[in-house]
Amino acid sequence: MPNDTDKRHYHFMIDGEGKVHAGKYKPEDNLNCRSGGYAAHTGGGNTGSIGVALCGMLGFCNSKQVGNCPLTKKQCEAAFKFMAELCKKYNIAITPETVLTHKEFGDANPKSTSHGKIDICYLPPCPEIKPRGIGDFIRNKVQWYYQRV
Repeated sequence: MPNDTDKRHYHFMIDGEGKVHAGKYKPEDNLNCRSGGYAAHTGGGNTGSIGVALCGMLGFCNSKQVGNCPLTKKQCEAAFKFMAELCKKYNIAITPETVLTHKEFGDANPKSTSHGKIDICYLPPCPEIKPRGIGDFIRNKVQWYYQRV
């Protein structure tokens, strides 16, 4: 379940059962991030972007379980489908520049506060996917759902 911090920082959060929770801000609030009333989900990359979080991964890193709250298959599939719906609604192309993880954004923008974030470095439902392939895997799944929604 999303907490108050999650709700302030993300537009949408998907819980372990696959339920979508709305955050405090709408995606349109991120069209102008100078107002102060926006979802600050990606340091240095909030303007014009939509923040979607999967509730989980607390204590997970580098393909090792060191905590609890793993992502579930139901949750991941719900997130991929929901992201496809967002891409369709907002006419967002599904590319590595437009649909990406914090890690991918941080790697592409090393001067941002997102640089060094490691989130979604392991997908418990798909342990065979290596950390460097997770973004591509997500985009492929979003694309698959996009063609069906």
